[in-house]
Amino acid sequence: MKKFFAVIFAVLLVCFLNEIACARSQNDEPRYDEFKSIEFRDDNRSGTNWSYLRREDRVLQKGLLAPSANDREAAKGFLRESNTGLIRLLPRELYDSGTYHVEKKLNIRGGGAYYSFAHLTHAYGYGSDIELDHNKLSVGFAGADYGMLTNIGDVPLEQITLADTRAKDIAAYRPSGSELKARTDSRRLSSREGMTFDGFPYRNRAPVQENSTYLLRSIGYRTSDVLVAFRLVRQDTDGSVIIAWKLLKRYHTPELKRND
Repeated sequence: MKKFFAVIFAVLLVCFLNEIACARSQNDEPRYDEFKSIEFRDDNRSGTNWSYLRREDRVLQKGLLAPSANDREAAKGFLRESNTGLIRLLPRELYDSGTYHVEKKLNIRGGGAYYSFAHLTHAYGYGSDIELDHNKLSVGFAGADYGMLTNIGDVPLEQITLADTRAKDIAAYRPSGSELKARTDSRRLSSREGMTFDGFPYRNRAPVQENSTYLLRSIGYRTSDVLVAFRLVRQDTDGSVIIAWKLLKRYHTPELKRND
């Protein structure tokens, strides 16, 4: 009899704990019903716990990070192409409570100011490729990771392909496997001098400019290396920006030889 009551108690306890977990999950804000789980290599050397990553749909349809219905309708034809998406980036200075100590409005690390085109997530720390902060877009955020971007003007995003002459040299750029060289290129890209590819000046940041198309190369050691063309469709009243993007190429994940 004692064993019977012990089993009943254990079953009831499990049910009770499940209900609590469910209630907590439902109360988390914001909810990302569009997120889908995806498995990634758990590489302890990278310092990233991939098992916690949840991958978003290419276009979120609700919540603070969702582009408006009008934005989604306008981009419908473009989004029929593969390797494309439509995102909203929130200004870090207004939404990243962990850095700027503002009111927490979003339950996501980085406050929705970051995005990974390789891993389809706004969550900072999973190969983030772009950031919006104080009306500037930037790339390269941690360790030896770095990147470059440039504004090529009011060019239809549909025109930009990997074969485009405007993307030839930047597509052929090979990141160094040496930490010293990687950090040297990173410092150069953060300077006024920058680097030049295909006749365009590249730096690690660029001002927000509506109706402009950008090219971005983001190099994250042990995470991803991508070449992306994106168009800044518009800037909203809260400073957030709507970006239509197209992944031109995903390279082999770069490795880095640490300096002795």
